[in-house]
Amino acid sequence: MSEIRMTGDLRTDYDCEATGLPAERWGEAVFRVGDEEIVLEVSVEKDVIVALMVGEDVAWKGTLSGLKALLKEGIRPR
Repeated sequence: MSEIRMTGDLRTDYDCEATGLPAERWGEAVFRVGDEEIVLEVSVEKDVIVALMVGEDVAWKGTLSGLKALLKEGIRPR
C-alpha cells in the first residue's frame, strides 16, 4: 500500500465540502469559470512543487518557498 504524503480539502459557499482526499505524489484542483480553466497542482515527489495554470497560455511552476517569495514580493504597498 502507498504512503499518504498529503491530503486535500475543497470547500464552496454552497456548503459543499470534500476533505481528507489522500495523495501519495500529487494532487490538483481545477476550477472552470466560463471558458477559462484555473488549475492548482501540488507535487510532493521530491521537493514541494506548486504549479498554477490559467487557460493554456499562462503558467507558473516552482517550489513552495518560491511561491511564498513571489506572493510576498507581489504584495507591496504603493
